[in-house]
Order: sequence, then structure tokens, then C-alpha cells
Amino acid sequence: MLWNIILAALALLSLVLTVWQWIVARRFPLHRRIESPRFTPPVTLLKPLKGLEPDTPACLRSWLAQEYPADVQVLFGVASADDPVCELVKTLLAEFPQRDAQLVLCAEQLGANAKVSTLVQLARLAKHEHVIISDADVKVPPDLLANVLAPLEDRGVGLVNCFYRLANPTTAAMQWEAVSINADFWSSVLQSRSLKPLDFALGAVMATRRAQLTEIGGFESLVDYLADDYQLGHQIAAHGHRIELCPVVVECWSAPMGWREVWAHQLRWARTIRVCQPVPWFLSIVSNATLWPPVAFLFVYLRLGEFRSATNPVGTEPTQLEMIAMFVGVACFPIAPMIRLMLASTLQLRILELPPLPLALPSSEKFKTWMVAILASNKPIPIVFVPPLKDLLHLPIWALSFLGNTVTWRGVRYRVLRGGKLVKL
Repeated sequence: MLWNIILAALALLSLVLTVWQWIVARRFPLHRRIESPRFTPPVTLLKPLKGLEPDTPACLRSWLAQEYPADVQVLFGVASADDPVCELVKTLLAEFPQRDAQLVLCAEQLGANAKVSTLVQLARLAKHEHVIISDADVKVPPDLLANVLAPLEDRGVGLVNCFYRLANPTTAAMQWEAVSINADFWSSVLQSRSLKPLDFALGAVMATRRAQLTEIGGFESLVDYLADDYQLGHQIAAHGHRIELCPVVVECWSAPMGWREVWAHQLRWARTIRVCQPVPWFLSIVSNATLWPPVAFLFVYLRLGEFRSATNPVGTEPTQLEMIAMFVGVACFPIAPMIRLMLASTLQLRILELPPLPLALPSSEKFKTWMVAILASNKPIPIVFVPPLKDLLHLPIWALSFLGNTVTWRGVRYRVLRGGKLVKL
């Protein structure tokens, strides 16, 4: 009896949490632009680089081609002069001679996090008070700077970051990861923000001031942490500054990955979140709307079998509470997966800036028009059956995140200590 009630409650709760997550995401003004920006301070971009991927040229070029009225200093940092990305940067510098941009050799290894070591050395050359940090695989629209810096006009804001989307899920495994990024991640961040102010940052693009960096001890204070973006936002928030979200979405372009690479990436991500936010991560399994309804339905089926059994003693009929729990378990079984599919699809369509699915039959003219618009967009089309697969695979990922403290990052294995610090193995 008790298990039926618990599982029915989890099935219903997972459905409620899924709908709540969708509602807060729908309310957020995603993709909204500032038409006439009034706050356009000079800014320094810190861009740590390592390696050369097929989409790296377009990603770096998008930063040099920014339409911004004030001075922009761009600092590309590499740990080795032999890195193949160096030749690309030199070509881009020649392509944009009007830009205040340079390639900086950052050979010092100041801690376990090589990326932050590069940021420490780049920050020494920063000319301007306002600073932007961005990953190498991020491609941005030409008006990004004007939009991401606008909230910093308010001195109470200490850091601004952007949501990001996986722009090229070219394999089946990357479609799984696309659900995590393009549907679940950004909406879960907004769900968290609906409960309390953000106290972490998202690493694709982060804008802050040198004053805030100095206040937390500079990038040097992050040099041994795995989740340096999380720690940067967390420490700035701990000093009383607000973390804001810019509505403009940037794109992450990844090299093609198979199941092994995506699995390793998801496990590293899971262990990173578990270390940073252990309680929310532990409770995240509760929101799995693909997992709990079938489990609750199975227990209802088994419980009904007990009642029909000839060996069932007289007087053990289900109580009213258990009858309600059994009804909930049966009702959620077909409803929750359908809602999960619909909401995950709409969230992906929204962050990808694709037209929403019309409420019409597949044979209708509206549906045909929608399909033409989707295909003409040249953007990845979300595959409908992937969200349930992602939810089911989330269970072993979630469990394994508690069963180890090692991660592989950029080909190097580390042990993650309590608090998120790294030890190279």
C-alpha cells in the first residue's frame, strides 16, 4: 500500500514539475532584443582557445564582426604556440585589421584548470573595466555585445550570462544531448530562478566588471575548480551582486560525437552539477516524467493482482487513500509521457527559433506549411522520440554521478574533490 501511494505521488509530482518548468520557460522573453541600446561601454573579450574544430572559424569570426559602437578589445589565448588554432587566429586578425585584437601565448600552468590559467594571463592585458568571457565553440549574433552588456548599467548587477543552444546535433547521440541543452537545461535554470535568485553562471558567455573580478580574488580564485563558470557566478553572488540572464541566445557548435563521447560528457556534466549543487541534483530525479508514471502503473498492476489472488485474505481490500493513489498511477501513465513529448518539443522549437507546432492534424494545410518552414530554416529538427530516451538514460547517469569522483576533460582525467576542486590523475 505504502509503495503505491509513494509512487503515485512521484508520478503526479513529476508531471507537475514538468508543466511548471514549461510555464516559466514560456514566460521568459527569449530572443528579445534591445532596439536602441543606451549603455555601450568599452569592453574586453577574453577568449581561451585550444584545438581547431570545423566550426571554429565561424565562431571566432562572429566575435570580430560584432556591430558595437564602442571600443572592443579581443584577446585570444593559447597555451602552446604549436596549437593549430594559432594559424586561424592570425588569418582572422589579418581579415579584421581594424579590430583591437591579438593572439596571446599563455604558457603558465597556474592550476588544474587549464582554461582558467589562460584567463588569468589574458586578464592581465585587459584594457577596459567591462569584461566578457566566452568559450571557443560559441557563435554569437552581431548584436550580442550591446544586449549582454545592457544589464550592467545597473551597478547592482554583477554578472550577465546567456542561454545557449546546441546548434549542430549531427548524430543520434547528439540529438540526445540536444534535448538536455535545448529543452531541459535552460528551462530548469528558469525554474530554479523562480524559487530564488540565481547564484551561478552559465559559461558560454559571461559579462562582468573587473571590479567584481578583483572582489573575488580574480580568476586566480577559480584556477583549481572544474566548474569555473559556476564558481565565478557563485562567488560574485556571494558578494551581494545579482546574476542576470540576457534573452539573446548564443550557439554552441560541437565536433561530431558518438555515444561514447556524449555519455562521457553527460557524466562529467552530472558529476559537476552534483558537486556544485548536491541537494538540487539529488532531487532532480523526481522531475523525470518518463520514469515515474510507468513505475507507478506497474505497481498498481501488481497490487491489483494481489487483490484478485485466491490466497488474498478477506478484509484486505484497498483503502480509500490507496484507491486514489491507484487511480493517479493509472491516469498518469498515458498522460505524462505525452505531455513530456509535447513540452520538450515546444521548448526546443522555441530556443531554435523555429515556428511552433500548429494544433492541427498531420494532413492539414497548416501542418504542411509548418513542415516547409522547418525544412527551409536549415536548423536541426528535434526528433520526437528522443526526450523519453533521454529521460530513461538520465537514471543511470544520475546514479553514476554519485558513484565516482573522476571526470575526463579535454583528454585529461581528474578527481573532483568536495567543493568542486580538481586533482589531476
